[in-house]
Amino acid sequence: MQELKARVRQYIELFWNISDKLVLSLLLFQLVYFLILNFSELQERRAELTPLLWKVLFFLVFITALVVVYRVYLQQRPRIKRLVTWVYKIFIVAYLLQWFFVLLYGLINPPLTFTQISSLISGYGLKRDYVGYGEMSSNIKLAVLASEDQLFPDHDGFDIKAIKLALKYNKRKPTRAKGASTISQQTAKNCFLWQQRNFIRKGLEVYFTFMIETFWSKKIILHRYLNVIETGKGIFGVEAAARSYFNKSAKDLSRSEAAMIAACLPNPKKYSVKPMSPYVRARYDDILVQMNNIEPDPDIQELIKER
Repeated sequence: MQELKARVRQYIELFWNISDKLVLSLLLFQLVYFLILNFSELQERRAELTPLLWKVLFFLVFITALVVVYRVYLQQRPRIKRLVTWVYKIFIVAYLLQWFFVLLYGLINPPLTFTQISSLISGYGLKRDYVGYGEMSSNIKLAVLASEDQLFPDHDGFDIKAIKLALKYNKRKPTRAKGASTISQQTAKNCFLWQQRNFIRKGLEVYFTFMIETFWSKKIILHRYLNVIETGKGIFGVEAAARSYFNKSAKDLSRSEAAMIAACLPNPKKYSVKPMSPYVRARYDDILVQMNNIEPDPDIQELIKER
């Protein structure tokens, strides 16, 4: 028994030693890969990003100062050292796990999301039926693109113009906050995070959006989005929505039916498809117009193909 414990302890120490080097390598890889992918865009937006760069530099200086203070003054205190060690280990485990889940969900749909768990706990239940990309009609793909993110094929996960407009709107009307989340951001939130808005969640949403935009294709992002998005009370994904509202498969949704489902997405618990809420009734006609407007675009056509 003692020999087994010693061997387990040896493996754990080996794991932490390897993890240190692996995490550092992955962080450097992310930084270099990000710079390579976005170098031209960063140059074009240099003036716009300069204030943000100063904030990043200030943050790095602050973190460096904390490390120096810890190494020089606080490392000798057992309780503080134990606390820092545990925080560091939690960070390493969380960082490696997020790589695992980003790569895994690039291959399969999430078995269960935080939003779905919340729906079960809240008593709404869970109606869900994940289907393949080819089992979703081009109408529902086109409808959510027209409704939620018309620039989805072209942006890198963030619609900067929409974000600026939303920030201006929210300053004028702070009690009626307006969002500017792209389909990529919503997918990152729904696959990996929770719904409540706060600074930590928004920061993590930005990070996971960058990860899925980097390592998933646009079709995979849209596929995951259409399978996990909440489409009603306890209803998740377009297949469950099509079955619940129209008694048919998502593959057979008409343009108007797809537009109705897309119209409820900003708040599916509040804006119901059946019975049709005034918001959905007023919005879905506009979505149909937008579907006609964006449909001829070659990038949209490539994205909404059934295979």
